[in-house]
Amino acid sequence: MPRKGMRSIFFRPSSSPSSSTSSQPPPSPLRTFSDSLMEQNIQIAEALVTKWDDSKLGTPLFSGTRQEARKYLDAVKGLQSAMQYFVAQDSTSATLVRAQFLMQLAMKTLQREFYQILSSNRDHLDPETVSARSSIDLRSSVSEYVSDYDDEITASEDDFRISETERVSMLAMEDLKAIADCMISSGYGKECVNVYILMRKSIVDEALYHLGVEKLSLARVQKLDWEVLELKIKKWLNAVKVAVGTLFHGERILADHVFSSNPEKRISESCFAEITKDGAVSLFGFPEMVAKCKKSPEKMFRTLDLYEAISDRWTRIESIFSFESTSAIRLQAITSMVKLGEAVRTMLTDFETAIQKDSSKTTVPGGGVHPLTRYVMNYLTFLADYSGVLVDIIPDLPQSPLPESYYRSPMHDENPPASELSEKIAWLILVVLCKLDGKAEFYKNVELSYLFLANNMQYVVSKVRRSNLGFLLGEEWLAKHELKVTEYASKYERVGWSKVFASLPENPAAEVKVEQARTHVMKFDAAFHETCRKQSSWVVSDPKLRDEIKGSIGSKLMQKYSEFYEKNRVGSKSVRFILPEDIGKNLSNILCGNGDSGSVSSHSSSTTSSSHRSNRR
Repeated sequence: MPRKGMRSIFFRPSSSPSSSTSSQPPPSPLRTFSDSLMEQNIQIAEALVTKWDDSKLGTPLFSGTRQEARKYLDAVKGLQSAMQYFVAQDSTSATLVRAQFLMQLAMKTLQREFYQILSSNRDHLDPETVSARSSIDLRSSVSEYVSDYDDEITASEDDFRISETERVSMLAMEDLKAIADCMISSGYGKECVNVYILMRKSIVDEALYHLGVEKLSLARVQKLDWEVLELKIKKWLNAVKVAVGTLFHGERILADHVFSSNPEKRISESCFAEITKDGAVSLFGFPEMVAKCKKSPEKMFRTLDLYEAISDRWTRIESIFSFESTSAIRLQAITSMVKLGEAVRTMLTDFETAIQKDSSKTTVPGGGVHPLTRYVMNYLTFLADYSGVLVDIIPDLPQSPLPESYYRSPMHDENPPASELSEKIAWLILVVLCKLDGKAEFYKNVELSYLFLANNMQYVVSKVRRSNLGFLLGEEWLAKHELKVTEYASKYERVGWSKVFASLPENPAAEVKVEQARTHVMKFDAAFHETCRKQSSWVVSDPKLRDEIKGSIGSKLMQKYSEFYEKNRVGSKSVRFILPEDIGKNLSNILCGNGDSGSVSSHSSSTTSSSHRSNRR
């Protein structure tokens, strides 16, 4: 009985009309037009399949013309239709057995071709080339060069739009897609997928190996010297940039394209997951192991580098590994970020504790910048360069024990996350300033302790103003601490030069007797030269501050001495006055750290210390 929807034509052998029914041979089976068409499909397929069977012909099918490849794929599709047709007619027919045998040969050939294309085009299917073009761009571009596998592709004027590498890459991707479509639709998807995973996984693993990605255990990482571990971190930072930017991205594009005929993307998902999972988990697992190593302040910035590398690429990581089967990769990346954040917070807390525990009583010669000040401010300056990362980490730090008015940033209400970072940095600076305040008391000379505080406060302000710290702390903070520099400098000037100013009469413009003038000049000369000698070993590191201090002392001293000199030099010719211009010459030698430093010393007397604190108030 004819199949529904199909026209049937019956063929009967010729016979004589006069012959009786009993004397005729058994009738031949009825053959339909569909039978003939399907048998023809098998014959066409048999000719091509046997021609390209690897036991008969060693030349790869897809190395020749695309026209031949198209005929072959069309023949396989026709063979598949014939098999489906004869299965419905008679699942035990010899024709069906023959068709199944041909299909097995065809799949073997296509599997070989699939492997050959993947193998011979390793350089053209590298992730960088593939990831350079999106899937949509790829399909539209290929259509300019491939017209449904028509004729062998030849160069045309359009070929100059893209490089030869890109052109070959796109053609190889189209070949792979065509074979994958054919094998999957023929029920040989597993064989196709196995070859694909085997080849592409080896390429990904090899690429990661050359990038320096290793499968390390936590125990081994924790035993590495910091210098060795830091080198591995540097390699990792470069590796993650390439892996996320091109390697994994390119593999995702390639898998999605080759298996794009699968509407639910299950095949491309499983292939991509199998190819990248081991390498990606190793890659994103390394930062977690670093985070679990022994903490120290010197490791802070490399830890932040690792955090930043994942954080900056998280959106792309999430997009590339969006499948449920790659959730373990996303989880590993997130876990590493969490552990790195915890490590950063621990190191910040340890850094603060180290400042507070600093117990050095050695004074800096000349009242210069203390090593603790340099270390802390250089550290915070580098830290401020990671402000974009730290805003995500800092909020989980414990609160400061002091009232917020001591350190709260004016930007708190405008940008809470950034303000929390600003407040933390302001608090750390406050901690070191308090520490310096205590170290200033180790100086025997009160004026030198003020100079020490002015130097260190100026260093802090200068570091803040010339770095990202200035942006975080703001102008209000800077103005407040610049005022402190001025206050300390003024106190140094008042205490350090009080004896010199006191040697002159209270009213320098008043004329005095010759003996009084001589006494004032002798006292001034002794006090001035002694102060200059002593302070020639003292230092003000900042040139601008040094000039301002010298200028302030010089202008006040010159004004008072000049008035005294002009009023009394005529009536006291027997008195040997210091010339006013000599004052400026002598002042040029102070605060440069060139003289005797013997005046700098520490003390332990509780009485002196108590008096020191009283004077500094």
